[in-house]
Amino acid sequence: MAAKKIDFARLATSLRPDTVASLNAFRRRHTDLIKQISDLREQSTSINFEGYRNVLSNKKIVNDAEKAFAAFRPAAYDLKEQLRVIEAQEAKAIAAAEATERRINQEMVELKELLVNIETARPVDQLTVDDVVKAVPEIDSIVEKMVKRGQWRLPGYYEKFVTFVLVT
Repeated sequence: MAAKKIDFARLATSLRPDTVASLNAFRRRHTDLIKQISDLREQSTSINFEGYRNVLSNKKIVNDAEKAFAAFRPAAYDLKEQLRVIEAQEAKAIAAAEATERRINQEMVELKELLVNIETARPVDQLTVDDVVKAVPEIDSIVEKMVKRGQWRLPGYYEKFVTFVLVT
């Protein structure tokens, strides 16, 4: 059975929470159905018509019921429509999984590039103003505007980072 081969704990760590919830609900329904099927298979399917003949005075009803039971054949259903719906849902699920895989692979590539950039970056104390302007060119225009206005403090800087004053 394929469900036994899947490591659901590891799979759950790589999926979105709503997907994990849907998967767990599906697994619960599947487990309940498997249990229900095994319970039904264990039930006795034979009918003791002789016991009914001994109890009932009208033997003709028991004979008719036995004939009807012997002649009963379960109805055959055309499952093509249900199978087509299931296949369509499966195709959607596979397409969503492939899209998620592509998105995750793209994120992994970006994160690996970011990690390489972080690992190869110079320490902050070795950066020069030219390096910062080269990395973020709009800083030059922002600083020029602030100087023209006579604004020497960054808004919110001192609220976020407290100024240390050494008391001697």
